[in-house]
Amino acid sequence: MRCLLTILLLPVAAYAQEDLWDDDAWEEDAAGTAWTGFVEAGLGTRFSEDPLVDTRATLEDLRWRVETQWQPRGWSIELKADLGYDGIEQEAIAELRDLSLSFSVGDSTDVRLGRQVLTWGTGDLVFLNDLFPKDFVSFFAGRDDEYLKAPGNALRITHFTPLVNVDFAWSPEFDPDVYLTGERFSFFSPRAGGNVAPQPPLSALEPRATPANGEFAVRLFRTIAGREYALYGYRGFFKQPSAVTASGQATFAPLGALGVSLRQPAGPGILHLETAYYDSRDDRDGDDPRIPNDQWRFVAGYEWEAVANFTVGLQYYLERTLDYGALRANSAAPAFEAEKNRQVLTNRLTYRAGRDRYLWSLFTFYSPSDRDAYFRPAFTYRYSDQWSLSAGANVFTGSEAHTFFNQLQDASNVYLRLRLSY
Repeated sequence: MRCLLTILLLPVAAYAQEDLWDDDAWEEDAAGTAWTGFVEAGLGTRFSEDPLVDTRATLEDLRWRVETQWQPRGWSIELKADLGYDGIEQEAIAELRDLSLSFSVGDSTDVRLGRQVLTWGTGDLVFLNDLFPKDFVSFFAGRDDEYLKAPGNALRITHFTPLVNVDFAWSPEFDPDVYLTGERFSFFSPRAGGNVAPQPPLSALEPRATPANGEFAVRLFRTIAGREYALYGYRGFFKQPSAVTASGQATFAPLGALGVSLRQPAGPGILHLETAYYDSRDDRDGDDPRIPNDQWRFVAGYEWEAVANFTVGLQYYLERTLDYGALRANSAAPAFEAEKNRQVLTNRLTYRAGRDRYLWSLFTFYSPSDRDAYFRPAFTYRYSDQWSLSAGANVFTGSEAHTFFNQLQDASNVYLRLRLSY
């Protein structure tokens, strides 16, 4: 954190040597600074016991959000932080979601430096070229969908030209997903042949913090005649600990990725297409079962307003594992390997009423190849601009213990959140 603050404040210090900090400028900028945020209490519980986890609760949060933005003469400093208490992990919440400095270089280049949430791609809760960190524990526990996107320390540069626009993002250290550790939810272990909740919780071996192990992501994008085109590249690591060292410790395998996407109007709605090729740089022949194989991923989706205030979104997702024969031939547990062509169908149904005071939604993941599913019904009631109440559920089901959604069957839960915004 000290290193981050030093890097963040260097440009400000240099600028301050001019006249940024004269009394008139300070008074003018300070007067325009506004503090916003919310206080939220969240509770969640399982439908049934998980014999591997010693609590039935899935969410016990008391959270205070503070946000502000300060804009001294063409610069912008943003702060977004959460404080509070997590009753499941029995520890304080102190999460810095945004502490970033933004400025422009000339008329065509924007720079953002510091802690921030990064995102791109076209999928709805399906991520192909968006290889920035995610927090699946928060997502499955019933926190606000905002918390699915985890923050990281990064430099982002966006350059605009008449021919093509360029987004570049660099993280000096690898930022993994917030993955299942067994502390709140148990998960399937091929070695054990069933779910586990290890004690101490799973802590995967991360790449050494060196410049060579940083993450690089680039996006070339342009809109032509209402069509949004994008080309993506990434060099870093798989975001989940899906590899195993020779000694049996979970770790993160090196990854390179290339992809493209298209988003355009089509009939009454919006069509999006996206594909990505994942290059598992340490297992290009696919014969090392301790390292993920290369994959090709594809998603096609369509969203439209079926009737007034009722929106429908549909997606088809394909995850094709390459060199699949070599993987099965060398695997210690071939019966637990994912399908060669894992398919997932999703739908999002959203209905708004009472001038958006009432919001009903249902998001469904269904995999015909894995024969499992994940349902996310949710309801939000906005009593006023300050008070809102949200309720929902995370329901997992399936027929095979090792599949992605069904491993979480004992984690199925219902949650309630009360929020006061200010």
